[in-house]
Amino acid sequence: MNAPFASGSNPLDAMVVIPCSMGTLGRIAHGSSSDLLLRAADVMLKEKKRLILIPRETPLNLIHIKNFELLTLAGATILPANPSFYSQPQSIDQLVDTVVSRVLDHLGVEQSLTPRWQEEREWHEPRDRCSKWHINYQKGLEI
Repeated sequence: MNAPFASGSNPLDAMVVIPCSMGTLGRIAHGSSSDLLLRAADVMLKEKKRLILIPRETPLNLIHIKNFELLTLAGATILPANPSFYSQPQSIDQLVDTVVSRVLDHLGVEQSLTPRWQEEREWHEPRDRCSKWHINYQKGLEI
């Protein structure tokens, strides 16, 4: 493999695999370096660099969870592609941005894709039983 980022002598600062299938995640967890992506991920782990994996599959079985454990112990970050809804996204793009913004945050890249969590937040117009809740970051949930 003739790729500088797949060599321990020239590691990058971080690598993100998005989306990451459970097959790819399992091969990374078990040290398989049979292709360029797997080799680059292996280098990130061995060089103690940031490796962020965004798994795309559910439900999880025990093998997946054990692979999560192996990778976490090896230093990887497992960041499932679970969108957040507290910012009340109005489109699919905004929903996707909630995942992308989390990845960028973990990379240390400034972004303004989604609003930041505020210490105190009132839900806007009533949509369901949750709309009456007052969320205070310091104290927790108050009704």
